[in-house]
This record gives sequence, structure tokens and C-alpha cells, in this order.
Amino acid sequence: MSESPLTMYGAAWCSDCRRSKKLLDASGVAYEYVDLEARPEAAHIARGISGRTSIPVIVFPDGSHVVEPTDDELRGRLTALV
Repeated sequence: MSESPLTMYGAAWCSDCRRSKKLLDASGVAYEYVDLEARPEAAHIARGISGRTSIPVIVFPDGSHVVEPTDDELRGRLTALV
């Protein structure tokens, strides 16, 4: 995988965020978690990346991103990075 970590924009109240964060933690990949509750000013960054207000927004080292990915979609993207 690239040296650049993934970045995940999310919030604790979001069930999709908790699910994706759990999958990332279990996979052992390095990632930066941007907590939108603690840093509400970062919400405009996530919205600028995805064009949507939905979370999580997960940005990959190549600049591509997914919004509200299923576990299978996220696993597939992680496998492609290895």
C-alpha cells in the first residue's frame, strides 16, 4: 500500500461511520480519522471532496474517495491498495 494514509471523515453518531471505522481498524491499515463532531469546521472539506453531506467520506492515497461504502466495497478498495 502507498505510504500515504487513508483519511476518513466521520462522526460517532453515524452508524455507517462506526461500521467503516471498525473495518479499517480490523484491517490494520493506517488512516487519519477526522471527527466531524470535534472538528465541525472540517465538514466543508468532506463536502468539497464528495459533493454530498453524507458520511463517512473515505479518501484513498490516490485521491479517489467513497461515500457511505458497504463493507464489501471498502474491503475491495483496501485490497486494491495492497
